[in-house]
Amino acid sequence: MDIAVTVLAGLAIIVGLAGIVLPVLPGLLIVWAAVAVWTLVVQTGAAWFVFVLATALTLAGWVLQYLIPGKRLRAAGVPNRSTIIGLVAGIVGFFAIPVLGLPLGFVGGVYLAELARIGKDGAWESTQQAVKAAAISYGIEMLTGMLIAGTFIVGAWISLV
Repeated sequence: MDIAVTVLAGLAIIVGLAGIVLPVLPGLLIVWAAVAVWTLVVQTGAAWFVFVLATALTLAGWVLQYLIPGKRLRAAGVPNRSTIIGLVAGIVGFFAIPVLGLPLGFVGGVYLAELARIGKDGAWESTQQAVKAAAISYGIEMLTGMLIAGTFIVGAWISLV
């Protein structure tokens, strides 16, 4: 039973990591949930250690995912209003054009908001800063997911041996 649950948790972690790359699923949440379910079934010391570490990593990843890009955007002079407009446009874009609509809508929304705020000359530079910030956010989420996956692999190995 432990082997089957471990394999299923590993597959769910892979699905979660794919959800980070293609933002169709809440990737990091799926990765964490897979570890949580695995821990509740396996109930070893190593599993609980992995769960506590995965929880800490998830929380840290979520916080850093918003703090670091937000700080960069403020330093570049991009206001929160433009970022929020970009996020709303990204969500609308996601439903209009699945998967690709999210980044396209985000970029378009930030560009239009900045175009209205500062004009054509500065709008593209602000949009580039927003795209870099979004890439950093994705990178933080992916790194967090990979660290949890690596922790899970080690914990699963220890639990099954």
